Order: sequence, then C-alpha cells, then structure tokens
Amino acid sequence: MTDLEQRVQTLAQEAKKASRALALASGEQRNQALRAVGQALRAQEAKILEANTQDLAAARTKGLSEAMVDRLRLDHSRLEAIAVACEDVAKLPDPVGEITEDWTRPNGLRIQKRRVPIGLIAIIFESRPNVTVDAAALCVKSGNGCVLRGGSEALHTNLALAEAFAEGLKKVGLPAKCVTLLPFTDRAAVPALGSLRGIVDLIVPRGGPSLIETVVNSAKVPVIKHDAGICHVYVHEKANLAQALPLIINAKCQRPSACNAAETVLVDQSIAATFLPQLGSALAQQHTQIRGCAQTCAILPQAQPATEQDYRTEHLGLILNIKVVAGLAEAVDHIETYGSHHSDAILTSDEAIAQAFLAQVDSACVYWNASTRFTDGGEFGFGAEVGISTDRLHARGPMGIRELTTWKFEITGQGQIRG
Repeated sequence: MTDLEQRVQTLAQEAKKASRALALASGEQRNQALRAVGQALRAQEAKILEANTQDLAAARTKGLSEAMVDRLRLDHSRLEAIAVACEDVAKLPDPVGEITEDWTRPNGLRIQKRRVPIGLIAIIFESRPNVTVDAAALCVKSGNGCVLRGGSEALHTNLALAEAFAEGLKKVGLPAKCVTLLPFTDRAAVPALGSLRGIVDLIVPRGGPSLIETVVNSAKVPVIKHDAGICHVYVHEKANLAQALPLIINAKCQRPSACNAAETVLVDQSIAATFLPQLGSALAQQHTQIRGCAQTCAILPQAQPATEQDYRTEHLGLILNIKVVAGLAEAVDHIETYGSHHSDAILTSDEAIAQAFLAQVDSACVYWNASTRFTDGGEFGFGAEVGISTDRLHARGPMGIRELTTWKFEITGQGQIRG
C-alpha cells in the first residue's frame, strides 16, 4: 500500500466511525447542524473568499477558460446562496426511520421495512465549490457520513468550505469527521477510495465522462452514476409549434453545458417544412450550430450534415442535432438507439401519443410538453441533489435525500420458531 492509499484509508476509516454516530443522531440534531453550517459559512466569509481568490488566480495562470473560471468564482451573493441552500435542506422531511411497509404474517410475526442511512458515501466531483456543501448537507440530512474528493482547481476553496462545515457540526455535538474532504487532489485518490470495500459503501461521481469512466473502471464498491446526458425533444405533428420554439431554445440554449440540455431534436416529417425554418431562425439568434439529417439540410441551408457520431455525442455546447422522423415509432427507436436514458421529451397535444411515448421511452425522466432542463433535484422539490443517475438499480434520476437511504427489515415476534 502506498503512502497515499494509506492516507485515504485512514481518513475514510475515521469518517466511517463518525458516520455511525451521525446515523444515531436525532433528525432535529442533524437539522440544527445544517443551520449551524449556514451560520458558519457566513461567519467565515472573508476566509472562504480569500481562499477562492487563490484558486481563481491559479486557474487564470493555468489558462482555464473564462467559463471554467466563472464556475469556480465565489462572491458574497453566491456564498449566501450556498448557505441558504444548506438551511433549506434542513427544512426537508426527514427520511431516516420512516416505515415504508408494515405487515403481519399468519404466524404472528410483524415485519416493518424502515429507511436507514446507507453508511459512508464517497462523492468525487469537479469544479463547482458549491458541490462541497450541497453534497455534504444531503449526506448529513440523510444520516450518512461522506468523504469528498474535489478538483484541484478548487482545492483552497473546498478546504475553507469544509472547515466551516466542520464548525457547524461541532457546534451541535456531532463529529466533524463525518464530513471529510480529502486535503489533496492526486488522481490516485480516486481508485484508492474505490478499493475500500467494507469502509466506503457507495461512490457517486459528479463530473465529465473521463472522471466517471475512471471511477467505474477502478471501483470495487457500488457506484451510482450518469453516463452522459444525450437528451432528446420530439416534436410530434400535433405539437403546439408556438409553444415548441421557446421550449426547445430553453432545453438547448439556456445552459448548454448541463447534462439535462437537449442534444437532438426529432421533428415529424409532416410538419418539417413548416416548423424547421422557424426553428432554424430561432437557433440562429442563439448562435447555435445545426447538424442535421439529409431532409433537415435540404430545408435549412445553414445546417451541416450530421454524422452517426453526432447523434451519440453529448455536445455540451451550442450545437444541436436535428433529424426528421416518420412518426412516433421512428422517434422512439432513435432515442432508444442513440440516447443515454437521461431525459427525453415529447411535444404534442395528442394524449394517446404522449402516453405511448412516456411508456415506450426507457429513460430516467420522460417529459410531455416541458423542457428537459427540469431534471434537477431542486426543480423536483428535493431541495438539492447529490447527482443524477441513469442507472437502474436503487436510484434513478435526480438523487435527493430519500435516494441516499436504504432499508432494513425489523421483525417482532412472541417466541415463534420455524418448523
């Protein structure tokens, strides 16, 4: 075992021990902790912003894009938003201890299924410092300890945020180590965390495809992930076209780097000649490049021919694929062939067609007459999210505090023995 692996294991073991105390804490004590964290973030604003200034200077020296620099930047209003978000998590219903099923067997045994924390969750993420507090708050609310590994570009900021979080925990008598930020960003820390079977119970990677691939390929403990956000909007022939235009612009252009942004628009052949010129004009105003099928290119001169790879690509920028389809069956087939099972939408006034789409498209989130950009823990009313899962086991879609719990069966008898 290398020195780094030993350090990671030691920190994780300490967090695991602390997580047991957190799991036994009352819901009110955990809520008090989150409110105390909000206060600590405000009290330590000067220190946090000074640390952020160091990270911003280093980011510019490294030549990071202005978009990346902006993702790193904290100021008074952004830090206040982080504190408020932490306090908002405290207001959510407590899932821990909830009895979800209760029944009695013919032999008199009473069986109750109760929500309990998962244990110790490792969260590996990049860039945005707010994830440090958001992820830790969700874990604390759900009674889980967590080990956080952030990106090198935000190390000083993350350390300062983690210190404020620890102050909030200590203020209400909870062990500070139940939220542990790795104080280093060596790449070897990722497989080191993933190897800790019996200590780490779950890993949630939040980042780009390379990070997620690294975690999945090296982990020996369960991983909940999203592979990519190749999201679709299907414009059915009975869609409200006036409504469809702003909806597609929102889905693609409001924040094109988000995983819930649309990457492909499918348009029914019967309305293509009417709708595509309108859509092309609206996309031009948003400086969005179009990559289209042959029929799209024939209608829109500015469109570039789409390749097979384009339909499989999460562009994460102002590039939109457009494909003309014969109807629902071809649209669903395209989504199932090229999509990532993240978020897909249909625009139509035909309820029967909409219900068929919702039933046939096997994605974590399927929409009828709404933007895919709503796939988000906050927008779903979860308060925040620790990630968005495209997996099928345990959690799917935005992961809030309920998705950070598992369950156990409690069986009460009166001396029964099995014959």
